[in-house]
Amino acid sequence: MESCDVLIIGAGSVGVPLAMYTAKKGLKTIVIEKNPSWGRGQNRAAIGGIRATHSDPAKIKICQESISIVSGLKDNYGLDVEWKSGGYLFAAYNKETQEAFKGLLKIQKAAGLNIDWIEAGRVSELCPGINTDGLLGGTYSPEDGYASPLMTSTAFHRLASEAGAEFRFSEKLLSMKSSSGRIVSVKTDKEDYSAGVLVNAAGADAAELGSLAGLDLPVYPDLHEGGVTEPCEHFMEPMLVDIRPDDKSGNYYFYQAKTGQIVFCITPKPQIWGKDCDSSSGFLPLVAKRMVKLYPRLKNLKVRRIWRGAYPMTPDGLPIAGYPKGIDNLLLAVGMCGQGFMLGPGLGKILAETIDAGSNGCSQIFSELSLYRKFEGMELLK
Repeated sequence: MESCDVLIIGAGSVGVPLAMYTAKKGLKTIVIEKNPSWGRGQNRAAIGGIRATHSDPAKIKICQESISIVSGLKDNYGLDVEWKSGGYLFAAYNKETQEAFKGLLKIQKAAGLNIDWIEAGRVSELCPGINTDGLLGGTYSPEDGYASPLMTSTAFHRLASEAGAEFRFSEKLLSMKSSSGRIVSVKTDKEDYSAGVLVNAAGADAAELGSLAGLDLPVYPDLHEGGVTEPCEHFMEPMLVDIRPDDKSGNYYFYQAKTGQIVFCITPKPQIWGKDCDSSSGFLPLVAKRMVKLYPRLKNLKVRRIWRGAYPMTPDGLPIAGYPKGIDNLLLAVGMCGQGFMLGPGLGKILAETIDAGSNGCSQIFSELSLYRKFEGMELLK
């Protein structure tokens, strides 16, 4: 049996940066991944946005850490991940949305978020060519931004490996053995392990992994699609979000990458549950119609590629983080709800500090994101 301080299941948005931070702290870290390389699960389906603009204080804190980490990769490590602080802009076209956004500002500012309401004229300056019919304004957080998911995950994998983390790819978890309130051994198709702390960072497979430890984790994969256009001359700064639903979809959002492409995504309605990541024929006509109506100047751009991935959803749209009752050394970092790319770096750093301290720290985060919360409602800015 191979022993380590930290055994992480999942080399994705959370697992790889977590491995970097635990290895940097001198903890022997092993990462088990069923796929042949890092970032091959839902991480590669991310569109690249990283925002601290949330309505939940815990998520705001985590993503502020993420922004600090990702935006500093080039200066601190010489690793270019195409980060750009373009900001996030949530546009409002009706009074109800306007009041909801303004009502959130108090919570967001109290949590330390740099955000404010901007009028329609300022929205047009940031997004030249946006449809101004009925536009009332929006909330804008200039420190939010976006980066390349593939380059970012590769950067974290490199830094984790250089720090001493070991990655075991194409290795499948088969079972766990518990005794006296701890996971005492983990069996894969290649090896047996024992670990001081076992981390469930398995993304869309989190519930199945939890069941091996006797846990019922409310994490259900929900399918979404994204796409990217050909590059064009730069004309817009922020990630633009329209939360207005129609009969076939919910919110949609898009931005212009540092390299010129428009990257976009939409929330289907009703939700599509499962793990079938083959692209569908209905996605592009649905999202293109809504995007062109909001931003007519996009109409002549050619779409280069589309893809599909799973959002590991929880009933209230918030992640689950912390230790479950009765299992002292199993740390949950699951249910990122399609926001693993933006949550992963900050959450990895925070959890590594908790593991290194040998405590159930992160009181605010563990309390708000507890497995034992009521799971009521849904975050407005999901």
